[in-house]
Formats: sequence, C-alpha cells, structure tokens
Amino acid sequence: MIDDLVARLTLRPSDTAAAGELASAALDAEAEEAALPLVTAAAERHRDNGRLWQWTGLLHRAIGEHDKALPAFNAAAKAAPSDASIAQGRAQVALEAGLDAVGLFDAAIALAPANGDLLLGRAAARVAAGDAPRAMAEIEALLAQHPGWYPGHDRLIQLRWMMGDRDRATELVERTIAAHPGDLTLWRILLTALVNAGRHGAVLDAVRRGRAALGEQLTFTANEAIALSETGAVAEADRLFALLTRADDLSVAVRHVRHLLRTRRIDAALPIIDRWASPQGDRRGMWPYAAIAWRLAGDPRAAWLEDDPAFVRVIDLADRLPDLDRLAHVLRGLHRARGEHLDQSVRGGTQTDGPLFSRIEPEIRALRAAVLDAVASHIAQLPDPDPRHPLRAYGRPARPRFAGSWSVRLTGEGHHANHVHPAGLISSAFYLTVPDAVRDGGTDGWLTLGSPQAELGLSIEPTRTIEPRPGRLVLFPSTMWHGTRPFRDGERLTVAFDIALPLR
Repeated sequence: MIDDLVARLTLRPSDTAAAGELASAALDAEAEEAALPLVTAAAERHRDNGRLWQWTGLLHRAIGEHDKALPAFNAAAKAAPSDASIAQGRAQVALEAGLDAVGLFDAAIALAPANGDLLLGRAAARVAAGDAPRAMAEIEALLAQHPGWYPGHDRLIQLRWMMGDRDRATELVERTIAAHPGDLTLWRILLTALVNAGRHGAVLDAVRRGRAALGEQLTFTANEAIALSETGAVAEADRLFALLTRADDLSVAVRHVRHLLRTRRIDAALPIIDRWASPQGDRRGMWPYAAIAWRLAGDPRAAWLEDDPAFVRVIDLADRLPDLDRLAHVLRGLHRARGEHLDQSVRGGTQTDGPLFSRIEPEIRALRAAVLDAVASHIAQLPDPDPRHPLRAYGRPARPRFAGSWSVRLTGEGHHANHVHPAGLISSAFYLTVPDAVRDGGTDGWLTLGSPQAELGLSIEPTRTIEPRPGRLVLFPSTMWHGTRPFRDGERLTVAFDIALPLR
C-alpha cells in the first residue's frame, strides 16, 4: 500500500489526499522515513494546508525528530489556528521536546475544553515547569466537577505519590467512591493504587467495602487473593486463586504463579507458565516467572531463555560523549519529583517524567544518537531468530525504536528493586555518576541480572553482576529481572530506556 501511495504522489505531487493517506499508512507501518520527503514536499507546495503540516510533524515525532516536528506544527497552527487537533499536537510535541508548553496547552484547551488528554497534558507541562501543586489543584478541581474522569484520578494519585504527599494519594478517589459507591471502575483505580503501594491491609479493607456496595466481583476476588498472598495468608489465597482458575486474565495468572513460587510449589506453577508464556503482546509478562520457575526446577529451558552471552552487552560510550559532567548537570535539572513513582522500581530516589529522548537539548540528542548506534550494533550480533523466544522471536530489527526513556537519580541508601519491563524488547542502564563505594572498589550500587523480587522470598542469586562506570551502557533483555545493590553514600545518576517491540 505504501509503495502504491508513493508512486501515486510521485506522479501527482499536488495530490494532497494521497499525501495524507501516505502519512497515515506510514505511521501505521513504521515506515515514516519513506513518506517524509514526499509529505514534506506536499506541505511546502501547499503552505496553507494545515493538515499536511500536521502530518509532517507527526511523522517527524514518530522517529524522535522533535526538533523538526516543532516547526512543522508551528506551520500547521499558523495555517489552521482554530483546529483543536493541531493545537493539541503542537502542545504535546513542545512538552516532549522539553519546552515550556503550558501556554500552548491553554490555547488548545480553549479550542477543546472537554478534552481530557489536553487537561492531563497541561498538568504534565506544569509539573515539568516546576509547578506540581497547581497541576494537582487543577486536576482535583476538575474531578470535583467530573467525578467519573478516571484518567484524572489515576494521574492525581501518581502525582501526589511522587511529590511526597503519600498519605493523601488516594484521598480524593476514596471521597469519590463514598459519593458513588456503585462505580466499579473507581474501586479498580483504588485497589490498583493500593496494591502498587504495597498497602495490602488497605486492599483487604477496600475489598470488604466494595463487596458491601456491589456484591461479588472478579476485581474484588483477584485483589483479595493478591493481598492475602503478599501477606502470607497461604490457605486463604489458595482458596481464592482456585476460584480464579477460569479467568482468562494474564494479570491473575501472573499473581497466581507468584503465589505458587513464593510457597515453593514449582510443579503447580509450571502448567500455568506453559499456558501463558508467549513472545507476543501482553503474554510477555509471564516470561520473568518462567525464568525463575525453570531455574528452580532444573529445566534446561532456563538456559535457553537467558543464558546466551550475546543477550547481555556492556558498551563504553565515554569516548563518544566527552562531556559527561555537562550531561549530568542537564539531567539533574529534570528531576522535579520528591520521590519515586508509585508503580516503579526506584527506592530512595527520583525518576524523570516523559520521554527523555524526545527532548531537544544538544547533550541529550548526542546521547540518543550514541545509544541508537550501540543498540543497532548489539542487535546485529544477536543469535538467529527463534519464534518461541521473547527476544529472538523478533529477529534483528534494522531500525530500533524507543518505547520509553528516562533518567533515575539515586542517593544514599537508594537502589532499584528487582523488576522487569516485559512490554519492551531490550532494556538498559547508562551511567553518568556512580556511588562512592564503586569508586572505592566495592560492589554496592552494582547492577544485578537474574535475581527476582525480594517479595517472592526466593534465594536466587544473580546470574550476572556488572560494575557501573561513568559512560558505560548495559543492554539486556527486557524480560530479565534486574536491579541494583543498595549503597550508602554518593550519587548514582543514570539514563535508561526500553527498545520497542518491532512490528511483525
């Protein structure tokens, strides 16, 4: 289809409909670079066509060229100043690029005042500008008018948590539930937040109250089973997981496997793992537990899954990024939060918000370019494709893309809890500064691979530990458990990213 549209637009460069169709098809197929020259030329030819400039901006944004997406959206807004979708794209690209986007979101909201994505975008822009209190106040005021705005509840919980107001993180959703006890989605939002916060006693209390309002629901049974398992009430959790065996839900299956692994019933976990583990989509979330179970069972598939030396690569980029101190200074300025995100692995530190590699600071662009080269080199040496494997099933994609990118800053007593990123293909750690203990020859602050979450209570040693050094990049499969050893003094400043699953 893309080739046909390219041929059509090449023969008839003034065909604006073909240019729009080509841009849309290229975005769907991740073939933006094939479309960009023709779509850009069409926009230049029809400078008053805001939609063509919008397509040009979207194509540049999709491949991380926000420095080029910005002028395209500016041209689109000039051509079509009352178009709400163009105003929204312009504001979002500016935010992702690292510019002050509050005014642009205000202008877009004036065109589409009921657009929830715009309201959340303005909140993100305020946080990025250092005004988190106003962002939270605005979301809370909107929720008072629209209590069923579920994304607003989610974002307010997250913001309060990361800004250090944890005691009040779920306060508003609790008040809203009190006024609307029959809204199951509100109960789901509350329970998810409490589970992510590790407040399992509060989970059990919320389940009790939810049942009183709505009767038995799968959401209540599943979350009660999770809380009972995490608090060691084995027999009660067993009974509930038995009731959930017919639920066609990966998250329930993963929690059941966690429960069985925690209680050392490996043989009972294996059939569930075999049913769910798949290289595709959401089912990738079972692979980290397959790695644990197979190692404990002495299954040779454990080696097939994670032990190939080519899966992990250590690359020193210091010579390609000569001014690490300047890059570290830029990154420190982006750490606006006062604590970790609610649902992330950081302990005793902060994580930046938004896609780091979309920003247009020259230091970050230079790092992005060096990282892409390193990732492409790593992918090129991966073993031959294997359709059953979560990493090898995707072959050797020629043009890696980022699924997410961020910076983490840990200080004294900080660490990453062991965790995974199964939605990605390859994950990473790039070091700018390292803790004092590392410089002194100790292993505090080192990266660990292969050791599961401490909450599972399994004494499984890491399969590999890696010394952090300034300028060092470590790449590993996203389904592999990874974390850091705690350290006492100093700073650990890193950049991390996930490489997205390619289209198949």
